[in-house]
Amino acid sequence: MSINVVRYENRSDIGLVVISNPPVNAISPEVTEGLRKALDTFDADSEAKALVVHCEGRTFVAGGDIGSFEAPDFDTRPFSSVLSRLDASPRPVVATLHGTVLGGGLELAMACHFRLALPATRLGMPEVKLGLLPGSQGTQRLPRLAGVPLALDLILTGRLIAAQDALSAGIIDDVADGDPLALGFAAAERIAETKVTVRRTSTMKIAVNAATTRALSEAAASVAKKPAYPALSAIVRSVDAAVNLPFHEGEEVEARAFEQLRLSDTSRALRHLFFAERAAARVPGLAPAGRPREVCSVGIVGAGTMGGGIAMNFANVGIPVVLVETTDDALNRGLATVRKNYEASAAKGKLSTEQVEKRLSLLSGRLDYASLSNCDLVIEAVFENLQIKKDVCARLGRVCKEGAVIATNTSTLDVDVLAEATARPADVVGMHFFSPANVMRLLEVVRGAKTAPDVLSTAMQVSRRIGKTPVVSGVCYGFIGNRMLEPYMRETEFLLLEGALPEQIDAAIESLGMAMGPCRMSDLSGVDVGAKVVNGQAEAGELPPDPHYRPVVRKLFELGRHGQKTQTGYYRYEGRIPKPDPTVATICVDLGRQHGITRRGDITDQEIIQRLMYTLINEGIQILDEGVSYRPGDVDVVWTAGYGFPDYRGGPLYMADQIGLAEIQKTLEHYGRVRGDQFGYWTPSRLLNELVATGQRLGAWTKE
Repeated sequence: MSINVVRYENRSDIGLVVISNPPVNAISPEVTEGLRKALDTFDADSEAKALVVHCEGRTFVAGGDIGSFEAPDFDTRPFSSVLSRLDASPRPVVATLHGTVLGGGLELAMACHFRLALPATRLGMPEVKLGLLPGSQGTQRLPRLAGVPLALDLILTGRLIAAQDALSAGIIDDVADGDPLALGFAAAERIAETKVTVRRTSTMKIAVNAATTRALSEAAASVAKKPAYPALSAIVRSVDAAVNLPFHEGEEVEARAFEQLRLSDTSRALRHLFFAERAAARVPGLAPAGRPREVCSVGIVGAGTMGGGIAMNFANVGIPVVLVETTDDALNRGLATVRKNYEASAAKGKLSTEQVEKRLSLLSGRLDYASLSNCDLVIEAVFENLQIKKDVCARLGRVCKEGAVIATNTSTLDVDVLAEATARPADVVGMHFFSPANVMRLLEVVRGAKTAPDVLSTAMQVSRRIGKTPVVSGVCYGFIGNRMLEPYMRETEFLLLEGALPEQIDAAIESLGMAMGPCRMSDLSGVDVGAKVVNGQAEAGELPPDPHYRPVVRKLFELGRHGQKTQTGYYRYEGRIPKPDPTVATICVDLGRQHGITRRGDITDQEIIQRLMYTLINEGIQILDEGVSYRPGDVDVVWTAGYGFPDYRGGPLYMADQIGLAEIQKTLEHYGRVRGDQFGYWTPSRLLNELVATGQRLGAWTKE
């Protein structure tokens, strides 16, 4: 590297190691080598009475350089060696913590003899979210400082804790306000003058008591239920080694486990998603003119389930919200639902009564559009009907102030049509929240043909501000997620007509790790919702001219089987528990007969998976080819963050590379021959054919 990422200096007989590797001082091979050289200099500096480890910028070390994990020669031992040298130093070593102290950063801090932190500091070990465990003594040091129960909790969940909680747990030694470097020097001077015996984490004993034994036993039983995430069991084994083996032997157990996990399919998939989420936040070609507009207040049209959920996102981060409805009853019902949701969180200990009331105080309800005139961002969240949404957008175009951003929450409709209805299309962007909007991470940001760059930037910034994972989509039916869902649901219905049962289809798909199969998902979201979308497509002439297209969902809707809300849908329900319902099989037999579809008894789980997932993947590749999605990773983020696709498989397009694009192409062509391809259902996309012909992988593809 051209910059000096680590430097050493002596200030008034106190050694100082400074890490400067912006933006988050990540531990990279260069930082590790810099630390090694700095310690060489400190060891030779007989005048230095103590050593302070400090990071420049907004944070202490916030983890490792994850990109370097892909290198064939990646090795944790050089960094671990540095930590062992710090731990063994006969002179006191002080770490001054601020910002976020994560992963390798916390491992570095724990190798020092004294740790002080600013009050706003947060600490954690999030490696498990990448399918890994702390690979440089973290599973050995944290149990010695915090005890086994808390160490297991922090490492298995990856959650962060505040500085004061870390102090109470024994992870750090002091919390103080001020300049971290000045505080570090003062602490080093004090410790050196008083000749306090250094406390080496590696020599601390772990209390082996009932709490320790119980925590290990319960953790082992819990992680055994999650075999798709091998890091969990490896973490428990490594912490168990900390309890039962000498430090250096436990360190070896941890290092071997880390290397196995680093090379595992699960960790590779999770690391892919880590980088994909960050790439999704970068919009290609967004010029400096895309500087966001200020959003200090929000208006929402529609106080139903979606509108109320959207409102909660903004109240949660302190932004006042005006909810507009057409009647007092609808408004009061919406506000009551929001209160009920907040009170449920309070009952679970997630919010205090004061927090609930503060958030509710930020919400106000109105019956007139004029109350939206001063809002910086207005989101329409009314019924998914083109004419209704056009009428609402037209009113917003007249009422909203100059410079306000107008967003539509449509899940399928043409954002450009709605934008034109406002008569100010440059101010319009799609913000497709997923239900329940106050819970789901994904937010599809839909870039219209005339969406101004600063409007798009505003939507992206606001999305991140309210804790969402934003992905930009172009305009098309269903955008990224729902457009790919269409062939998935289409094949579900054909399989039902051909003889498969809902429980067979769901079990096959759930065997891949999907949160739930298509029939259960439809019942949860509402069969009526799906049917209305299909009926709307039919009225708009957007369906293929296939007389057999999606008759099951429409028939269930016609019969009042709307899913969980009516206790019958694809299943019958006892509370929220789905039970197979022979009535559905009868309905499908009748529909199959009406449509001339022959039923058969040889439908395998493999056929179900191929017909649902390969058509979904093919549609995703077509979306890339059309430029609706910028990157394959964007598609993967949409499906893992919004549709229950298993993150340990990396997303549908990442999974496609693992299956092999040639295999997917061949299978699509096979079903085209077997089932006929009159409507192009089984035709491989142009881009898929091109990638197979040239031997390319989706992961390496970029649009010219």
